Amino acid sequence: MKRLMLALLALLIWQTASAADDTALWAGLRAGTHVALMRHAQAPGVGDPSGFRLDDCRTQRNLSAEGKRQAARAGALFREHGIARATVYSSQWCRCLDTAAGLALGPVTPEPALNSFFENGGQEKSQTELVLGLIGRHPSGTPLVLVTHQVNITALIGGYVESGEIVVVRARDGKLELAGRIKPLQ
Repeated sequence: MKRLMLALLALLIWQTASAADDTALWAGLRAGTHVALMRHAQAPGVGDPSGFRLDDCRTQRNLSAEGKRQAARAGALFREHGIARATVYSSQWCRCLDTAAGLALGPVTPEPALNSFFENGGQEKSQTELVLGLIGRHPSGTPLVLVTHQVNITALIGGYVESGEIVVVRARDGKLELAGRIKPLQ
């Protein structure tokens, strides 16, 4: 019985700490001191099909029906935490643009620096520097959401990210510091 009570107490403490961490993440996003890096929502497959063209969504890997619902749920989560409008930039890939539009946080600006370099790793350094510059130029006080690809987020933070996951970062001395993660809603 004593072990059960200790386990329940540990779970309660962990949940309270996790909720406090989430509260701090959302406060930072609302204040514009943190940035949301979001991997596009569910789009079955890996990479893009042969014959891929940036100007034709029919040639790309696109959001599934669940991916569209996932993007809408993420947008609702932003609003639930007091962010009804944000500056939103997106990769030019249709799955990212559709995710960004599904958030319904305001106009979406296509940004080539957020485009996938999965097929061209030689662009990693230059694109990552451009994204850091975009974040650095963004005025504090305004929420900022960047919708991009797993490979891009990995280059920025050094870790894997799930489809629809939001990685919250803050800029420090020209680099990004991981503040936390908001898992995709099921």
